[in-house]
Amino acid sequence: MEHDDLHVHLRVADLEASRRFYGAALTALDKKLGGEGPDHFWVDELYVSADGPPTSGVHLAFQANDRAAVDRFHAAALRAGGLDNGRPGIRDYGAGYYAAYVRDPDGNNIEGVVHEGHRRSTGAICVSTA
Repeated sequence: MEHDDLHVHLRVADLEASRRFYGAALTALDKKLGGEGPDHFWVDELYVSADGPPTSGVHLAFQANDRAAVDRFHAAALRAGGLDNGRPGIRDYGAGYYAAYVRDPDGNNIEGVVHEGHRRSTGAICVSTA
């Protein structure tokens, strides 16, 4: 089996509520809805569908470019129906770890984070079986 990319698949109870939440929250991180259908959508490497029991207990983190983007992520997610799970701020997970947390409509913990003072070695990771 070959894969062109890696992604996470969440199943949700209410596709429209999740579309509003993820569309708003991730647009604040400069990520756009990449595709939509009557039973699914995707943003970045997150694929969301309503074709089974809702996924729960997941923690996903999305990279931000700076603190202002994390702040926008948090505010947009709350306006779109998310529940606060940690206001924007420095965390003690490591030097320069600035993050915010919001519960999505199914209770998953969604994080916007910037690792200040660290340089990413690549914009994306691709896995090939060839």
